Amino acid sequence: MDFFKLGRYFENYKKTDLMIRTYFIAFIFTIGLLSCDTLAKLPTGTGSTSSVTQFEAAQGIKQALDKGVDAGVALLNKPDGFFGNEAYKLFLPPDAQKVVTTLQNLGMGSMVDRAVLQINRAAEDAVGYARPIFADAIKQMTIADAINIIKGPSDAATQYFKQKTTDKLVAAFTPVIKGSLEKFSATKYYSELINTYNNFPTTLKKINPDLTNYVVNQAIGALFDQIAKEEANIRANPVARTTDILKKVFGWAAKSSNY
Repeated sequence: MDFFKLGRYFENYKKTDLMIRTYFIAFIFTIGLLSCDTLAKLPTGTGSTSSVTQFEAAQGIKQALDKGVDAGVALLNKPDGFFGNEAYKLFLPPDAQKVVTTLQNLGMGSMVDRAVLQINRAAEDAVGYARPIFADAIKQMTIADAINIIKGPSDAATQYFKQKTTDKLVAAFTPVIKGSLEKFSATKYYSELINTYNNFPTTLKKINPDLTNYVVNQAIGALFDQIAKEEANIRANPVARTTDILKKVFGWAAKSSNY
């Protein structure tokens, strides 16, 4: 047996095998890049020549949410943003509604009015601190989330936002609301109101004077409502798409939904 030839054979075989594996890896890598680029394109309707990447979809959704938050904060974070708005004006919590009639019948209506006014003033003040809280939540949205949202109903982004961030928003917003309630003496006036009622000899069921949770939920609900309205407006109204990415993403979404 010619061991020299056999050695050369194995040496050439190893080189050939190494080349094959190198080319194979390069081929797979190239296909992977092409696949990523293909996957980065959202499906378009028949006849559509434009496409939207996943990154653009995420940008568009985040900008829509940004606009909704900005619109909500601008509307509510001002005098009478809550108090002068029939849709969002805060009254006493449901459990305390019977207090109103009782005290008004006893000539203490001004006490009720003062408490209601300061509760609304506190909410108006507190929503001004909501912007960075919502901004942090928007940053957490993934590209996969954006793809599902862009093809969803008119409030898909808002609903996603609500599902993913409500608990965090409540936790972050609670101390802010509490501080605003104290700043505007709403806690003091409400406690006086409830304690006055609770001290009546005829009062059988005492009312909890804790006001913070009620105002937190009402304020966040009002902001979400404004975000939903702005999202629906951007989806339906081309004029509301004030940036290039909003025009591209939501224009594509509107066109695709018609096919």
